[in-house]
Amino acid sequence: MSASLEKGINVLKEVIDAPIASFFASCVHCGLCAEACLFYTESGDPKFTPIHKLEPLRRVYTQEYTLLGRLQKWLGLSKPLTDEELEEWRVLVYDSCTMCGRCSLVCPVGNDIVYMIRKLREGMAVSGHAPPGVIGATKRTVEIGSPMGVRWPAVAAQIKHIEAETGLTVPVDQEGAEYMILLSSMEIINFPEYLSAIAKIMKQAGKTWTLCSDAFEATNSGIQIGVSDIARVIVSRIVNGAERLKVKTVISPECGHAYMALRWEGPNLIGRPYNFDVLHILEVLDQFREQGLLKTEGFEETRLTFHDPCQIVRRGGVIEPQRNLLKMVAKDFVEMSDPGKYNWCCGGGGGVSANEDAEALRLVAFKRKKAQLEATGAKTLVTACANCRIVLEEGLEHYQMDMPVVGLTELLAEHLVETEKPAAQGG
Repeated sequence: MSASLEKGINVLKEVIDAPIASFFASCVHCGLCAEACLFYTESGDPKFTPIHKLEPLRRVYTQEYTLLGRLQKWLGLSKPLTDEELEEWRVLVYDSCTMCGRCSLVCPVGNDIVYMIRKLREGMAVSGHAPPGVIGATKRTVEIGSPMGVRWPAVAAQIKHIEAETGLTVPVDQEGAEYMILLSSMEIINFPEYLSAIAKIMKQAGKTWTLCSDAFEATNSGIQIGVSDIARVIVSRIVNGAERLKVKTVISPECGHAYMALRWEGPNLIGRPYNFDVLHILEVLDQFREQGLLKTEGFEETRLTFHDPCQIVRRGGVIEPQRNLLKMVAKDFVEMSDPGKYNWCCGGGGGVSANEDAEALRLVAFKRKKAQLEATGAKTLVTACANCRIVLEEGLEHYQMDMPVVGLTELLAEHLVETEKPAAQGG
């Protein structure tokens, strides 16, 4: 047994806790999780059944923590895991699982399959069986601070452009601001209009806000690859920045796993509660709406539909804010089938979009979203996750569907009631 494999198996032994033991013991093999997984429904391949993806973890659990399993191991009737088997399972654990949570939602006995996948990824990553693309993104996050290699000068350049275009100030390292804005690399590189929209909305709402120059990246590659130590480092950067600037609320951007990692898993990762609030941008915008601070005018002329990002909606519970906000700018909004917490994943979350090996399978899985969209008759697709947005655009292009994908924050900013434009700043 190689040293890395031994280390990986030892990690799997360590991560098996009471919940995992109870999940394996209570599974009734009903198959409902298969029907909830778009990789199974669109490929028809039974190996993509979610509970089957956990077979390496189940074997370690059986061999180490059950009486019959220990006996079989002692008699040589149960073989230990091998590098070859874990490499074979990489497709199931990383390529065909976005950790969207739909399987966990429908499980009749309440098994959290996403939780178990996360734990299995811990051992897979340590034993060297994570995909190269995800490994690269994680290394860049640790060494540079961004999975796409974005450094602060790139953000500063974007800020300069936004200030020149809008005449607004984008505050940086402002102590005592109400809100600290986080960005994902995808927004910095692919959708710079997001930060411009934030500046306009905050101006209208009369709120103080800031970026943090050493904690601007929200994406948590540690969650995606499955290494809690790395996830902890990434969360700690944000916490340290927020505490240094003494902000009241940290706003997670239009990025699903960033929101899940920071808001729901972060305190457990760092071992203490925050002294600030964490909200998704949709929650903040809906608060502004309720307070009468978000004033819009005009409506979109075309029919719109909304893609619910899994980590924000199904795993995070943010379901109504986006619908409240859409009503402000859309007269012809139509829901997809299975909306809200039952919506189907874009197919690229959980690190899948960073995994080149998974591209072909991801496009097969996109057939589910394609069918959803075609049934609505919508002309424009709105969402609130930059990763979903890129994956949706790629899927639509692959299937030759002419449908623009827009972010909800930017859409709202386009309909803001015009206020007096400040004088353009020099320099």
